[in-house]
Amino acid sequence: MELISLFITSFIVNNIIFSQFLGICPFLGVSKKIDTAAGMGIAVIFVITLASIITFIIQKLILDNLGLGYLQTIVFILIIAALVQFVEMFLKKSAPGLYQALGIFLPLITTNCAVLGVAIINITKDYSFIESMVNSIGTSVGFLLAIVLFAGVRDKVDNADIPDSLKGSSISLIAAGLMSIAFLGFSGLKL
Repeated sequence: MELISLFITSFIVNNIIFSQFLGICPFLGVSKKIDTAAGMGIAVIFVITLASIITFIIQKLILDNLGLGYLQTIVFILIIAALVQFVEMFLKKSAPGLYQALGIFLPLITTNCAVLGVAIINITKDYSFIESMVNSIGTSVGFLLAIVLFAGVRDKVDNADIPDSLKGSSISLIAAGLMSIAFLGFSGLKL
């Protein structure tokens, strides 16, 4: 039951985008089309999950045992960068259309603070390996939910009759703010 609670909490209650405000760059940059947003969300799920597995193992087996905890951020960034390169090469070969659609935002997963944030949160909250995986999957699926929902909202807003002064980034930021307020309604949820 605790793992289900952790998953729901990381997925909805503490949504990485709407509650923790991490990963905003790809959220705003890749959410113009639903299919592109879904592709980015799936890539982020893969990177966050794999990064969490590898960073957890390296933290517990190497950094903690050798007293090198101060190198955590640097090591985690290097691991994430390597994983993103792997995802980029994989997408270039297997899904060239998605690779082209993601464009510059795919390499930006390397600097997506959500990926690093989840890895550090797993260590900081002293989660076990299973809890780390549940938190990572829940958080990354929450990212997917947020970016796909926002892409749907942006699609509707782009086709709506709105004043010229609100078109473009202005209405997108207003919509993102309203969605964040809606997700704050889950903040008191106790499981």
